[in-house]
Amino acid sequence: MSYLRTFLPWIIFAVVPASQWQWAALAGLAAAVAVIAQQRRAGAGWDALIIEAGSALYFAVLAAIAFADPHSGVRTYSAALSSAVLAVIAGGSLLIGRPFTLGIAKRTTPQEFWTLKPFIRVNTVITAVWTAAFAVTAAVLAALAHGGSGHSTASLIVQVAGFVVPMVFTVRYVAAVRARAPQH
Repeated sequence: MSYLRTFLPWIIFAVVPASQWQWAALAGLAAAVAVIAQQRRAGAGWDALIIEAGSALYFAVLAAIAFADPHSGVRTYSAALSSAVLAVIAGGSLLIGRPFTLGIAKRTTPQEFWTLKPFIRVNTVITAVWTAAFAVTAAVLAALAHGGSGHSTASLIVQVAGFVVPMVFTVRYVAAVRARAPQH
């Protein structure tokens, strides 16, 4: 459920009709700010809100562009740009050695595991899969946009798959790692 909450702003942006992209960006921003506020009140640290913070910044910029020029060329590639931004955020978290999934995982994992190499490795793998999924999604969406189908049913299917595939991988990978872990 935490991944659904994390990506709620992006899901909202993806399902609002492209003709209303400025409102979709504003809704994405509102959702990101609401999720951050709710999660901070629930005790989440900023390390668990890397995607949410990046989302808020992205949607603030996108909304400003969209309202300043609703016919901006950015609109055509907005879906691809969204996935590319997620790839940059996720990939950046890997580059600085703080995989975005680590903060999320810490919320449901006992503290004694947080510094163990296997815990960090699992989150590095999971974050790498999310990064790759976002990058592939961005490339496919850019190709669709370039071909004139940037805001089509095919585009929506690609966007959904870009979230569902890494989410399913995450659930299955964590279950497999737990099954292989020595029992106490």
